[in-house]
Amino acid sequence: MKRSLLLFSFALLPFASIAQKEDSKEAEDVVSNALSYNKWTIELTTGNAKGTKPFSDGYYSSRADTYLGSFRLNNFSIGTRYMFSAKFGLKADVSYDLFQNNKKTLSKTFKMEQYRLGVQGVVNASRLFNIQEPLGRLGFLIHAGVVVAQATPKFDTVPDMSLPLKSSNANYNKGELNGGVIFGISPEFRVAKKFSIIGDFSTIANFRQHYAWDGHNSDDANNLSGQMIIMSLGLTYSFGKEEMHGDWAILDENKLEEIEALDKRIGDLESMMNDSDKDGVPDYLDVENNSIAGVAVDTKGRMVDLNKNGIPDELEKYMSDTFVDKSKVSETISQANSDMIKKLINEGYVTTYFDTAKTKPTNVSTEGIDFMLTYLRNNPSATIDIVGHADEIGKSAYNDKLAIERANSVKNTLIKAGIPASRLNVVSQGEDSSVAVDSPEARRLVRRVTFKVK
Repeated sequence: MKRSLLLFSFALLPFASIAQKEDSKEAEDVVSNALSYNKWTIELTTGNAKGTKPFSDGYYSSRADTYLGSFRLNNFSIGTRYMFSAKFGLKADVSYDLFQNNKKTLSKTFKMEQYRLGVQGVVNASRLFNIQEPLGRLGFLIHAGVVVAQATPKFDTVPDMSLPLKSSNANYNKGELNGGVIFGISPEFRVAKKFSIIGDFSTIANFRQHYAWDGHNSDDANNLSGQMIIMSLGLTYSFGKEEMHGDWAILDENKLEEIEALDKRIGDLESMMNDSDKDGVPDYLDVENNSIAGVAVDTKGRMVDLNKNGIPDELEKYMSDTFVDKSKVSETISQANSDMIKKLINEGYVTTYFDTAKTKPTNVSTEGIDFMLTYLRNNPSATIDIVGHADEIGKSAYNDKLAIERANSVKNTLIKAGIPASRLNVVSQGEDSSVAVDSPEARRLVRRVTFKVK
């Protein structure tokens, strides 16, 4: 009957695996349908860039008699954006700005070119604030990041035109590298499936700018700082396999909830099908998760022990056939374990380590002493050698003494724990030259005490 149940349990495993694979495929399909959007977008914009401060005396950026100052098409920009998720992304752009005086103002003549490179984080605020549906074709992005720019004064004539035309600005044609931060808001309007019109209002604060926007050296009070604003308009194109612009792709919230439920189902199935002790019985059916590999188990993962003597029948039969009579199996197993422990001790696997020139064991290595204390208590007739070692740093006589002191330190600890001194023999091995003397890590391995069971 038990064998039939076991075979039935094994027969169910392939079906559970198939169910798990089907759930996984279903989850992938749901994710694909719910989270499909174009991640790449290219942006082309043009508009007006104004340096707001600093300016030298007699230089102005705008007409004071107009409502918003004068407007000049002096900014051109191209950028690309990648959205890591439907809400957050990264943008890189390059821009060109041309600053000149307005001929209708009383400003002195100036001209300065600027090339900018910006790297910015982008937030799809429409999605972030969950207002995409009421906005319809509208949307807006928020972006912020860092910019570096090359600003170069290009023209500043001498007022007296009778003199030869030349620059009166000592900075003429000498580029300066500026750097700062940018923050902006970009409203969008979708005009086609993959195209949108985008506006942008941005401000830049430079923390490294020696020039004024007219190309002369800034006053000391304004040195190393500057501000400008940009107002621009342009187009964006969202490219990818999806038909809808990435900023407006519809994400099915119900599908997202379904994804979470499927993930949970898959996780539960994976946990259920784990088999920690590799006995062929999944953990959720296994009441004995530490069965010996290769030993027959029942449908609940328990090692078969029909005579109830605490030894699995299969292991008992193997020991009886191979080594001894069945009545002595327990003694044989116990002796085998004892021999194995003795071998591990004598081969140096039980060790206590010391810091350089120290006779007190390190805190993390006292487990070796604890192990030997347990062994000596469980084997009252056993005696041991406590063998001290040292590295090659220092003179040999000193290292011999250090090794014996380390062994005596361990001996005293065992005596204080109740082990008779007659069972403990101290031996010094002195310097251990088996490792590279120029390696601190290797030398740490030979500053130790080992044990030998007699």
